[in-house]
Amino acid sequence: MSPRAWAVTALVVLFAAVAAFAAAKIPWHRAPAPRADQLDALSRLDAEQVERARDFHGELRPGRYAAMAIGLSMAAVLGLTPIGARLVSAVGDHWLVQAVFGGLLVVLVTELVTLPIAIWRHTVVVRYGISTQSWSGWAVDMLKSYAVGAVLGGLVLAGFFTITHFAPDWWWAFASAGVAGLVVLLSFVLPVLVEPIFNKFTPMAEGPLRTELLALAERDGVPVRDVLVADASRRTRAVNAYVSGLGPTRRIVVYDTMLTEATPDEVVSVTAHELGHAKDNDVLTGTVIGALGAAASVIVLYLIGSWGGLLRLADVESIGEPRAIGLLLVLTTIAGLVAGPAQAFVSRRVEARADTHALDLTGDPETFEAMQRRLGTVNLSDPDPPHWEHAMFASHPSTVQRMAAARAYARGAR
Repeated sequence: MSPRAWAVTALVVLFAAVAAFAAAKIPWHRAPAPRADQLDALSRLDAEQVERARDFHGELRPGRYAAMAIGLSMAAVLGLTPIGARLVSAVGDHWLVQAVFGGLLVVLVTELVTLPIAIWRHTVVVRYGISTQSWSGWAVDMLKSYAVGAVLGGLVLAGFFTITHFAPDWWWAFASAGVAGLVVLLSFVLPVLVEPIFNKFTPMAEGPLRTELLALAERDGVPVRDVLVADASRRTRAVNAYVSGLGPTRRIVVYDTMLTEATPDEVVSVTAHELGHAKDNDVLTGTVIGALGAAASVIVLYLIGSWGGLLRLADVESIGEPRAIGLLLVLTTIAGLVAGPAQAFVSRRVEARADTHALDLTGDPETFEAMQRRLGTVNLSDPDPPHWEHAMFASHPSTVQRMAAARAYARGAR
């Protein structure tokens, strides 16, 4: 068979593998959250706080959609016209120089165009009291983010175009295997190497809460290496906790804001939710699906990239050459927008299962409901967002959905 026929075959196999794995590992059914309970929970929330949260999201909403529109427009300009190819060519003639520095230049242009929206967003979150960062602190974090992205992006670009350069007919096979391996590798190393760049982590002081969290993990059968406190207060007033890492790198991380804003029982409730992700291997499931999906995406790029009309628009001869980075950008941007709602749907199902796990582990739906109320209040979450927006973007059930699920659980337990 030709390389293209093998690519189609491999793509079918990967899609089948993703579908089978997702069918087995994703919780497609969620715990009940009756709408009547949602409305009752909403009515019991502080009306002024609810209005303030909705005003907050109302102010952020135009920027979100503007950033999406500008990002897509810039990708189209760079990928569906010769402009992107000319930008890449401007950095030099050598293919590796074009791959790394040309690629980073294309990304930098898109970041700079949307930078004013990021600046405007920071003014909003500061005005509403969510962010505690000064402009200098915010700028330093932005530069750190750019630096991390440049290092990782440069390595990926160099690896990808080295493969396309030396295996022009079969690069899709090597690149798909490589990107799948990279997704798995980053799942292990990012929590250890990247998280400390943005936050300082210190072991939680010995005391009843630390003892209870470790005992909770042991009772749940989820081994954790440590309980850490992140200095989130230096940038935000939001509260959160999570279980980070896989295997020997797994640790419970609690925001320092959580320790000051929430009761110990509420910290335990949130941690029980996060342990649910570890118990059900949600990170591993996401890693496997991400790896298979990334491999399939490379093959799709290879197949679509052979379309002569696209190549002529971008003024390139092949999607495997560095000058086609703009074309790669627009295709991946469109793919991200299309896949976003499906990813959000899956995420909500996974989060709902973790909520049920927390309720089972603690047996305390009242504290769970109180914690959801506190999370929504402190983090200024819209407790009952517009249905279409929630379906498109929300990675978690809404505040009132989670409160209603706790009430339904309590009735079932009784």
